[in-house]
Amino acid sequence: MSAPETAAHVDRSRLPPLRPVPRFAFPAIDKSALANGLRVWSVRHEGVPLIGFLLIVRRGAADDPPRQDGLAALTADMLDEGTGSWSAIEVHQQLARIGAQFDTDIGADATLVGLTALSRFAGRSLELLASVVARPTLAEADFLRVRQLRLNRLIQLRDMPGVVADRVFARLLYGDAPYGHTPLGSEQTLSALTVEDVRSFHTRLMRPGSSTLIAVGDCDHDTIRGLADAAFGGWIPAGEHVADGPDTTARPARLNVVPRPEAPQSELRIGHVAVARSSPDYHALVAANMVLGGQYVSRINMNLRADKGITYGAGSAFDFRRKPGPFALKASVDSRATATAIRESIGEIAGIRGERPVSTDELSIGVAALTRGYARNFETSDQIARAVAQLALYDLPDDYYTEFVPRVESLTPDEVMRAAARHLDPSRLTTLVVGDAAAIGQDPDLDLGAPVVVSPDSI
Repeated sequence: MSAPETAAHVDRSRLPPLRPVPRFAFPAIDKSALANGLRVWSVRHEGVPLIGFLLIVRRGAADDPPRQDGLAALTADMLDEGTGSWSAIEVHQQLARIGAQFDTDIGADATLVGLTALSRFAGRSLELLASVVARPTLAEADFLRVRQLRLNRLIQLRDMPGVVADRVFARLLYGDAPYGHTPLGSEQTLSALTVEDVRSFHTRLMRPGSSTLIAVGDCDHDTIRGLADAAFGGWIPAGEHVADGPDTTARPARLNVVPRPEAPQSELRIGHVAVARSSPDYHALVAANMVLGGQYVSRINMNLRADKGITYGAGSAFDFRRKPGPFALKASVDSRATATAIRESIGEIAGIRGERPVSTDELSIGVAALTRGYARNFETSDQIARAVAQLALYDLPDDYYTEFVPRVESLTPDEVMRAAARHLDPSRLTTLVVGDAAAIGQDPDLDLGAPVVVSPDSI
């Protein structure tokens, strides 16, 4: 019998060294365009016999006409409510026959319509997708029902402080500019909409020239282009060119309150209009926010939760859009500590600009959170399709995802702080409290002036 091997010594007092992040390569994108202007992009993603289609139209909630907030989202909701001679039920029966999954999504800058099915039903899938997008019935009875459902949802949301805070904060930052409302709109604007508004909006804004059809799965590009031409070739551009709305922003008071007397918690929003997705500082700002408020061990969360114990969680984010989007710090805090939370939050935002330098360790932890496991964002056909949609929406290069990890890993603390100093300005911060106005107190260190009372009914 041989002698037992000596166990290797393991130092359990320190973490094992991190290995380099494996090089990630985003799959190739084949591109072409139809005669009507519709772009057709495809990505071969084999492994399962599925194909996912995602149509992205570069028009969203920011394109709602004045005093018609919610129109874009309502129009998107109406797409599968009937087409041609089919009712809403019959449309979904057709989808069920091929086992297709259908969904719509809308943001500030874009509307997305997705359909996933077995690869052998690619042609039928595109026929159904083209029919609901280009030729929806938009019947008045369906409109009245869908609008009422959305109005009921708005009534439910009145009692959700976080939703109220998001709606009011958007209006405070942007006023009547296109980004000044959420996609759902308001009870007042939705109640005034008519089915003719929906039909007009669809005609003017759902256009092939501003759309990209993305196919991801077990597919060949030439085949997909041929099927797309057969399905979407009759989608004729209609309506006049729609100019972008104004991007002017409001000048709100520095401290604003939506009163909720005796509320046990205060819902906070602190931020200002920041930068567009096209900013050359994008990568540096993403990394800076990881240090500031983008993860559990960020400065904001460790301050307000771990140190002060006044919240279950707090964080911050840049909402990058085609035009300058908002930076916002969000937290729900003990109402008795509202003033403390505001003061500490503003201090953290000021500190990352250089007053409290970003350390090498802080940045390395933030970079690791962004890069390790990055490839898991592109495992399914739906994930890849939505990633490609980002390229189409923001006019990003095809190698953007391939180069993301090297770009972020090359950042230095000085670069991160300089970007934060350029785009985060404590003097421009708007603070919103949804909670007990008395809880703010008379803390002289806040120096934000007298709070302005805001009624959500006026938003």
